[in-house]
Amino acid sequence: MTPKSQFLGPALADYVTRQAGPVDTLLTELAEQTAALGEVAGMQISPEQGVFMHLLAELMRPEFAIEIGTFTGYSAICMARGLAPGGRLLCCDLSEEWTAVARSYWERAGLTDRIELRLGPALETVRSLPARPRIDLAFIDADKTGYADYWAELVPRMRPGGVILVDNVLWSGKVVEPTVADADTAALREFNAMVCADERVERVLLPLADGLTMARRLEI
Repeated sequence: MTPKSQFLGPALADYVTRQAGPVDTLLTELAEQTAALGEVAGMQISPEQGVFMHLLAELMRPEFAIEIGTFTGYSAICMARGLAPGGRLLCCDLSEEWTAVARSYWERAGLTDRIELRLGPALETVRSLPARPRIDLAFIDADKTGYADYWAELVPRMRPGGVILVDNVLWSGKVVEPTVADADTAALREFNAMVCADERVERVLLPLADGLTMARRLEI
């Protein structure tokens, strides 16, 4: 898999990837099948990020988690494997084609009883959830211009101590390049500033892969 980080040289990126793990055969096969899709495969998280997310889920043992942007299902497997007994992961995506790949690997991983997939606009799915705080773990990895809206709907639904992960927040370094002004980059700059100003959470931006924000919901 091509390293996701734009901030490490090839040798160091490979070293970081090899230090994470182990990554099992199933995830390796899924990564290879996704890579065969071509340029769009860049949407898949990196192996080391998958290990991080799995470890976090194992530590938290979430009873209810949600993922916005599922693609071919790699990150969903990493999180679902760490759910508490009887826990559920709700996955939101628009593509029936890509999530068909995800479904096949979820079945092979023995996770179909833990994962629910809803096809359609993720914002509508989140808004359909109860307003009370009950989400333990959330992962945002979808359209960048929608990040602020997803955040606005998720934060009130996170339980105290619940964690939100947000992918691609460094955007290959473009967030600090003043000459770059496309819609996605501008949206991510605004989103990152909004998160920093949100007193409902404590957060850290990790230089993992393409940048991963980790935010913990404070007491309500």
